[in-house]
Amino acid sequence: MHANAEALFLADGSRQLDVWGANYYPGFGAAHCIEYTALINIRPAQGNRSMEIQEPNLRETVRSIIHDLIGSGEPW
Repeated sequence: MHANAEALFLADGSRQLDVWGANYYPGFGAAHCIEYTALINIRPAQGNRSMEIQEPNLRETVRSIIHDLIGSGEPW
């Protein structure tokens, strides 16, 4: 669950400002393997009023990190 991972990151010293949630789907290809949706993304104080990450630059940062660390949608 995103909330469980969020708690671990915060306990390890991450800043709430920097922790966002997304889902990764292997085998869907680079353009469709990431869903930028999680309850932890609802942050009115940061201008994100939805479960989906709305800021294009932040989405690109998340995409880049996921592709570098996990993969870019290729089958496992």
